[in-house]
Amino acid sequence: MSGFKSLFKQTFIYGLATVLPRMLSFLLVPLYTSPDVLSSPAEYGKVSVIFSYFVLFNVILAYGMETAFFRFFNKDEDKDAVVGTSTISLIASSLGFFAVALIFQNQIASYIDIDVKYINLVIWILLLDALVIIPFAWLRANQKAMRYAIVKILNVVINLGLNLFFLLALKDLAENGGVFEILYLPNYEVSYIFIANLVASAFTLILMLSFYTRLKYKFNTILWKKMMRYAIPVLIAGVAFSINETFDRILLKELLPADVAETDIGMYSACYKLALFMTLFATAYRLGIEPYFFSHAKTKNPQKNYARILEFFVAFGSVILLFVVVFADLLKPYIIRSEDYWEAMSIVPIVLLANFCLGIYHNLSVWYKITDRTKFGAYISVVGALVTLAINFLFIETYSYKASAVATLAAYSVMMLLSYYFGRKYYPIPYNLKKIGLYMATSISFAVLSFYQYRGEYFIGIAMIIVFLGMVVFLEKNQLKQALNK
Repeated sequence: MSGFKSLFKQTFIYGLATVLPRMLSFLLVPLYTSPDVLSSPAEYGKVSVIFSYFVLFNVILAYGMETAFFRFFNKDEDKDAVVGTSTISLIASSLGFFAVALIFQNQIASYIDIDVKYINLVIWILLLDALVIIPFAWLRANQKAMRYAIVKILNVVINLGLNLFFLLALKDLAENGGVFEILYLPNYEVSYIFIANLVASAFTLILMLSFYTRLKYKFNTILWKKMMRYAIPVLIAGVAFSINETFDRILLKELLPADVAETDIGMYSACYKLALFMTLFATAYRLGIEPYFFSHAKTKNPQKNYARILEFFVAFGSVILLFVVVFADLLKPYIIRSEDYWEAMSIVPIVLLANFCLGIYHNLSVWYKITDRTKFGAYISVVGALVTLAINFLFIETYSYKASAVATLAAYSVMMLLSYYFGRKYYPIPYNLKKIGLYMATSISFAVLSFYQYRGEYFIGIAMIIVFLGMVVFLEKNQLKQALNK
């Protein structure tokens, strides 16, 4: 149980670093969907499209080096060379991107049909975010979870605070004149959102500068080539993942008529946020698990522990899925402030289940990471991206964002099944498929019945939750006893 104790300790702290900041940033959704801030779903749709490009380019600028850093930091004796090589590589590539993007920012803006003033802000944010990738990875690799958590939380607190200042307070303060009158610009809300992001990213880099001052700038060309061979498949997988995760907003903008595209994107993006509860859980779990996977790969019978970890994940994830679906209509007025967005609520169970499958996929992906077969991660993610693109291209014009939600679920389900299939061949792990299948089948069945058959009948929904929790407690009673004794 000592391994699990370490895992859950790390997961708890990384959960603080992920869940608390995300919950703070979650307040931005009711802020942005308030008619007094962004005037319509179309305005929020515009913001969502730009953030979709953020996701894609963050992956490209990291190009798998973070995962490669973890792998070589744990297996290479010269850790200074690993840190120095990966850091110098990212500094050079980030500055190169920054220079080229600034030179061609007008052409980029014209090509993707986004105002150049937003492109300029995005370029700066991408540079600043890229420069803290390895510092944050170094904190995780050295189990400095608390410092990692503090910096991450401060980033989002600053971002949130500036959003509230720019979007709610500045206009009233500007009426009194002075410096606030200089800062305030009418109809500048979208720019203020990205300015807040820029300041938060700059502050984060400042907090991490001590990493650069202590760094031994050792660049090992041979090591770099090895790291790149490991990282490139991760990059391909990351690009494919970004297509699965956010590219549907870009496709909606391109494939739907211009008069409805941004409105549909705004409604879809707002309702998609209700899946955040599952995303938070899966992300915190993954942040704790990834270093654990690598550090315990050479222990005695690690497969048994990996199997139990997935069981725990599915049990907790099933509870979250059922709980959010049952209470979705009670949650929506607090998260999505305007009724103009609620038309897209039908996608909530679909995207929750999709993110559940993605979390399971991340758990299953242990086999190709610790066996250095990261190319399989790329293959699987590319297949998922192809599924996403195919369904979106075929059905967006007819079904709009509903097609995008189904595409996300189909892609993550296929990725989950493919990872399990290949994992059995190259790194067999004794997963308890009967228990995992029982948890998933029961929670999904209850969620479907609650949302589509008994929607709004909360006594029935609560009864389903109680029955499911009782089943989990009964099946896990031995493990719960052990955990409580520890």
